[in-house]
Amino acid sequence: MTAVFLYDGDCAFCSSCARFVEKRIPTGADVAAWQHRDIAVLGLTEAEVDAAVQWVEVDGAGRPGAPLSGPAAIAALLKDAGGVWRPMGAVLGLRPVLAVVWPLYRWVARNRDKMPGGTAACALPQAQREAARKTE
Repeated sequence: MTAVFLYDGDCAFCSSCARFVEKRIPTGADVAAWQHRDIAVLGLTEAEVDAAVQWVEVDGAGRPGAPLSGPAAIAALLKDAGGVWRPMGAVLGLRPVLAVVWPLYRWVARNRDKMPGGTAACALPQAQREAARKTE
């Protein structure tokens, strides 16, 4: 079984976080911008990938499992990485912890344009970013 961890490649803050993952967290997952993947094959919609990072496990036949979003996706990535990351992922993945962390995740997602490395484009929904690119 393989896994895919999807992030918003149009968001500078999200891309910076993904680079951190690629450099520091030894996951076996394919860490990719959702804009470069066929999200429909993974059972995801544009609204889902635009709202939060996604973790999708894919079986040997290429069938996607149920996606995990936001902090649950991050927990799965950390558990997959093993080592010191596994216990952090296990704790993050607990329902009571997720209940507390989801509001923080949503706040960060809404304010990612103000985060280190963020840009004004990070604040726009995907549809508005695409429209802005077409007018440039």
